[in-house]
Amino acid sequence: MNFKIDKNLIANRIKLIELYLKRLKEMQALTIDQFAIPDNFAIAAYNLRSALEAVFDICAHILSRIPGAQVEEYKQMALEMGRNGLVPQEFARNQLFKMAGYRNRLTHFYFEVSPKEMHEIINNNLNDFVTFLKNIKKILNY
Repeated sequence: MNFKIDKNLIANRIKLIELYLKRLKEMQALTIDQFAIPDNFAIAAYNLRSALEAVFDICAHILSRIPGAQVEEYKQMALEMGRNGLVPQEFARNQLFKMAGYRNRLTHFYFEVSPKEMHEIINNNLNDFVTFLKNIKKILNY
């Protein structure tokens, strides 16, 4: 790696993602009816959105240190992470790109997100965070 990153900033975001993931994994035990209770749904939405924000904070920080890689749009960040070999390209084009889109949906179109949809994501897609973290930890050498 030929660029200087703030390892403490990234390590702090990693800790946050791990905390949010732990909370989301606990919610996997809920039935869809339990999950749809407004407070449970709100807690899940907060933790998922916060985990996604932390993922893209990491991406933005790393990409801002690479000449010519600065991007402002989350989906573009996902693709740049792959182009620069920071995550596998297939992961960047598929999962990370979708994570960027879902972050935007949770932030700007939150009123369209249903408990059923989020319940499915929490039960089927949390490993995308694990894959992202593995790749980032390689960059940090830990």
